[in-house]
Amino acid sequence: MKEHQDWNECYRDGQLPWDTGRPSLELQRVLSRIKIPPGRALDIGCGTGTNSVWLAEQGFDVTGIDVAPLAIHRAEERAKAAGVKATFLVGDVLHLPDEINSIEFFFDRGCYHAVRRVAPDAYAPAVAKCLSSSAHGLILAGNAREPRTPGPPVVTEEGIRHELGLSFRILDLHEFRFDDAPGVTESFLGWSCLVEKK
Repeated sequence: MKEHQDWNECYRDGQLPWDTGRPSLELQRVLSRIKIPPGRALDIGCGTGTNSVWLAEQGFDVTGIDVAPLAIHRAEERAKAAGVKATFLVGDVLHLPDEINSIEFFFDRGCYHAVRRVAPDAYAPAVAKCLSSSAHGLILAGNAREPRTPGPPVVTEEGIRHELGLSFRILDLHEFRFDDAPGVTESFLGWSCLVEKK
């Protein structure tokens, strides 16, 4: 994958190996275990809005953000079809708009591991700025123990602990497998990282 990916082109061409069309099983598992009460939520790199819609169905006040305008358009259509209310914005996680604030829970399925390739120490402080004082987040990232080409960008445990530790306490870090996506034959190894704002 190129360092400066044209994400909108990926959505236009249908090159979406990360888009399962279903809410993340790991997100569902973690939220069922830790019982975060519904509040203001941010879906970072929301893509076509699958996880945003699921969070809205659980009672969260969701904002999804993505750099690809076509992804945001599809997310809006998905939310409308599902009959849920969610806000979607085109934007960059390293320069979040001012209207994203007081977030109590954020979810990131794959944005961090892409952003860190060009700005490894910028992600955590940028996200932390929009969070409430007791906010939690769940970040899913590719695992360097099993790099694959093609496959998601990967990070080591040490990299996660350093980079996310700049602004977050890591409450739980464990390995998991990303959900299968249409046309993708492998189940990629990842990190599931539950964090709390420092």
